Amino acid sequence: MPHPLLSDDHIATYRRDGVVLIRGLFADHVEALRAGIDRNMADPGPFAAENLHPGEAGRFFDDYCNWTRIPEFEGVIRSSPAAAVAADLMGSDRVQVFHDHVLVKEPGTSKPTPWHQDGPYYFVEGAQTVSFWSPLDPVREASLRCVAGSHLWPRPVLPKRWLANTDFYPDPELYMPVPDPDAEGMEVREWAMEPGDAVAFDFRTLHGARGNTATTRRRAFSLRLVGDDARYAERPGPTSPPFPGHGMRAGDRLREDWFPVIWSRG
Repeated sequence: MPHPLLSDDHIATYRRDGVVLIRGLFADHVEALRAGIDRNMADPGPFAAENLHPGEAGRFFDDYCNWTRIPEFEGVIRSSPAAAVAADLMGSDRVQVFHDHVLVKEPGTSKPTPWHQDGPYYFVEGAQTVSFWSPLDPVREASLRCVAGSHLWPRPVLPKRWLANTDFYPDPELYMPVPDPDAEGMEVREWAMEPGDAVAFDFRTLHGARGNTATTRRRAFSLRLVGDDARYAERPGPTSPPFPGHGMRAGDRLREDWFPVIWSRG
């Protein structure tokens, strides 16, 4: 039987479309995640970024790989149902942490999150992956947007640097150009969401988000998890996150001292 937050239809939808909405996944952890984001923004990590050019209105902050130094994040990762839900969505017997990600759009931030797939930035290959994107404020227009079925595309989408809009790797021939899903009539999934709801999506699912033109903040916590078939993969250049000095080779499982197993079946 799937986790009580899931139905068989959730699982079938996730595997078919690469994205599904899970209501209330972090509902019991909203205040802890808000406190963690406050701590993160007051003390950013080495990967923190401001994603606006001078003169653009608002603020678009993001940071990742902080869960081992922010106790609120670690507590939620280990105590929430996220890992058990991920295992059912992926069809995996175990779940490893890959990384956390915080994205904050202050009121009046019109800049959208660019369309992208997470997988091409990562050194991970495998069909058993899941990202949870959870707002900590009610969202209507600034919700995550995902292209259904894009996790099954034959070629990955070229990763770009968000602020500079330059190619992330030196050899773009390995990738397809970033599409315009609205102009091309693709099937885009998005939902009005309450704090603690979560969109679950495959690392290969094309996604983005609208700007936040509301008068309230849009704080979001994202958690990236991997399953049984996840393996280290070489890329044409340094990955994001880079995890320097990891020592893994192509085909290796992710090392468990850096990417711990937080759930296993049985």
